[in-house]
Amino acid sequence: MDDNYQTYMNRVARMTLPEAYASQVQYLKQSPKFATHPGGEKKTVPFPGYTLINPPNEEKDTVNSAFYSKLQDYQQEILQLPLASDFIIPLPPNSFHLTLADLIWDSAYRDAKETNPNFEAQLQSCFDDIFQQYQNSVTLDNPPKWQMLGLMLMPRAIAVCLVPVDKNSYEQIVNLRRAIYQNPKLMALGIEQQYNFTAHVTLGYFGEIPADFKRADFAMMLSELNQKWMENLPELTVHRAELRKFDDMTSYYREADSPVLLFS
Repeated sequence: MDDNYQTYMNRVARMTLPEAYASQVQYLKQSPKFATHPGGEKKTVPFPGYTLINPPNEEKDTVNSAFYSKLQDYQQEILQLPLASDFIIPLPPNSFHLTLADLIWDSAYRDAKETNPNFEAQLQSCFDDIFQQYQNSVTLDNPPKWQMLGLMLMPRAIAVCLVPVDKNSYEQIVNLRRAIYQNPKLMALGIEQQYNFTAHVTLGYFGEIPADFKRADFAMMLSELNQKWMENLPELTVHRAELRKFDDMTSYYREADSPVLLFS
């Protein structure tokens, strides 16, 4: 289901063009993952599940500290745009991460736990096996490296889009995803691939879209930011893949003995 290397590169390159923003900005929607409380404060709503990610920024990952620091600066620049402060709900910088594989979330996760009391133990066991088989099938001595390409608009969120620095970096991640989504035991737990891989780090979600929101102006501002950042694009090294649990969109944590795949 995932693209080959060249198709991926062509597809994501188009996502960061001015005409892409001009189109995508027409379809922005309020995210259901946050709610406005009395007084106007925006808080997360419960959204539990499991995912496979690289260590998030809160781990003080020294390998990627410069990358996450630069993303925090970019997030602040976006929030300072004249049209952004009222409707972008920023994610805590400590939560910044790259999702390697979406697994299970929200009602599907709740249903799985309700119908199978051993769901979480079986999930961990599956990933122990998947990681071991993957390590046995490849030489893990050159961790995948990804570079920021530019801003990426999704219907309910804004993110930075990433591209691999070479074909090998891309294929290591795609091969891991294939090992996950084609695993029969994992499929039996109700986990299946629902999205093509588009490497990104989410910076914020959209709250209520103002009635007088100037969409064309916002698209132009994002294009201008992209041009400003072009000469200093940070790089992310995927040196670990970790099975992590989350309760909402701001915190991703490892449980005891949770499986880890080391790329180096």
